[in-house]
Amino acid sequence: MSEHTITVAGVAIDTRHWIGGERVASTQTFPDVSPIDGSTIGDICRGTAMEAAAAVAAAKAAFPAWAATPRAERARILHAIADGVEKRIEELAIVETTDNGALLRSHRRGVMPRVAHNFRFFADWLLSLEHEDFETRGHTNHVSWDPAGPCVLITPWNAPLMLATWKVAPALAAGDTVVLKPAEWSPLTASLLADIAAEAGLPAGVLNVVQGYGSEIGDALTSHPDVRRISFTGSVPTAKRIAESAAANLTPLSLELGGKSPLLVFADADLDLAVDLAVEQYDNAGQVCLAGTRLLVEEAVAEEFTRRFVQKASTLKQGDPRDEAIDIGPNIHPRQLEKIDGFVQRAVAAGARAVIGGQRGDGQYYAPTLLTDVAQDSEIVQEEVFGPVLTLQTFTDEEEAVRLANGTRFGLAATVFTGDPDRAERVTARLVAGTVWVNCFFVRDLQAPFGGSRLSGVGREGGTWSFDFYCDVKNTVTAPSGWRNHG
Repeated sequence: MSEHTITVAGVAIDTRHWIGGERVASTQTFPDVSPIDGSTIGDICRGTAMEAAAAVAAAKAAFPAWAATPRAERARILHAIADGVEKRIEELAIVETTDNGALLRSHRRGVMPRVAHNFRFFADWLLSLEHEDFETRGHTNHVSWDPAGPCVLITPWNAPLMLATWKVAPALAAGDTVVLKPAEWSPLTASLLADIAAEAGLPAGVLNVVQGYGSEIGDALTSHPDVRRISFTGSVPTAKRIAESAAANLTPLSLELGGKSPLLVFADADLDLAVDLAVEQYDNAGQVCLAGTRLLVEEAVAEEFTRRFVQKASTLKQGDPRDEAIDIGPNIHPRQLEKIDGFVQRAVAAGARAVIGGQRGDGQYYAPTLLTDVAQDSEIVQEEVFGPVLTLQTFTDEEEAVRLANGTRFGLAATVFTGDPDRAERVTARLVAGTVWVNCFFVRDLQAPFGGSRLSGVGREGGTWSFDFYCDVKNTVTAPSGWRNHG
């Protein structure tokens, strides 16, 4: 076995970068630590500006041939990648659970199947991508989507492979080449994806994977003049640095950032449904950008809602995410745990009451927490915690509900529970959010636009919106008949 190979539950993983169809080592490494028990999984090659330049050069060299590859062939290869993912779902699931602490059962049943679906969906959408020709004073307008060039895709640690392939799949389908930079806290499944893509016949240089710290390799990637698209999912401060870096080259950006999403419960709602889905906001230890972390409940039912919520939340089991009986695993990193606890302790010191939770468990586990008696302008209501921490506020009417819901700098998602369809229509029309769910949560279709408003992001991806971003959209206008043969 190579010195650059580590094993997780019997799965061999190469810790080197994947550049131009070859494994490339670095002189330095960084430790990859499992949040489950704090053990070091292995040392990962730590990229610098040198690896960034090599990866972009490989993507640039591979671009002309991949861009010229017929749509049907690109789609065939993407389906082959999906086949490879499906053959290795169990391996991918256990590796990612070990790496980021999310539930193994979720990876097996939902997350990894979605990874394969990402490739299949965008392969099929590519084959149907078209805009009907239209006439202007007898001239024909024809809209086409031309591949843009090398793309840098920077992905987060909370759903590493699923969110990476949400970007990789449409970029490859569009005819672009890719440099993928996974989060340093969860890099392993990106390395496995490189293997799967190569086995599926993806040409060398079309997908490159580089690992490392954002300050050392990320800046070199986002400021590179040969990069034609940057897509990033992560925090607002990092997005601002990326935007500054990309500005010198006017590189187009797609940014999916933080959330502080409201979950509104009106008195006429199905309270059992509302409670069940409110408790679901603790999924993935609260490390979900779309989570409805601000519970806004009409005063008339607030006491009953809270009673049922506490009863339901008390049944959650927290522990080793590899155990099928566990509902909540650990938080990703000691630094993230410190951040979560800091938010909670400052809120309590300011007068908030912890109805449940409010403290750490052993290791990197934080108890599911619900805070009441919080002010709208307080830090705990205004800032993203990204942990298993919810707040509960009450409202008296629709006007106050909408005011509270829209009362942050974010606008990623919102959830509304009501038994009145007219109210649902009125309220959702006024909510500032990229996605609104009514009497449901986390129903996602890849053909729908996805993104945020305000500080929750820039741009939309999904379906044709993804191709609009990853391509240069061209309109060709042709004059009416009158062609002449000059031969």
